[in-house]
Amino acid sequence: MTTRLARFTDQKTILLKTFKRDGTPIGTPVNIAVEGDHAYIRTYDAAWKAKRMRNDPRVEITPSTFRGIPTGEPVSGRVRLLDGDEARHAADRLAAKHRLLHGFLVPLFHRLKKYKTLHYEVRLDAE
Repeated sequence: MTTRLARFTDQKTILLKTFKRDGTPIGTPVNIAVEGDHAYIRTYDAAWKAKRMRNDPRVEITPSTFRGIPTGEPVSGRVRLLDGDEARHAADRLAAKHRLLHGFLVPLFHRLKKYKTLHYEVRLDAE
């Protein structure tokens, strides 16, 4: 794999920065699954980051600890909300990488809370 996302392949957690309407960045630790030149992340419909990504698809991702402490340099990209087969594929990729968390716990939590699970594709901006 020779894409700029290659350094995120073994990374379990990233700091995802999304942007408020006034341009203020807000960072949230999320899990990531990389596939070629794009990556997948998951959240739920009531999350503030989902609202921010709906208003502004620009994001910045940084390798981080599970608490969101950056461990590397950030890169800029854009997200795209997935649906149908693409969303199922993203869910499968996340579940394959994070078996217990995204294969069982997160889907269970979303069902119990009656959240709609949202899957996003992340693509990096051209250099």
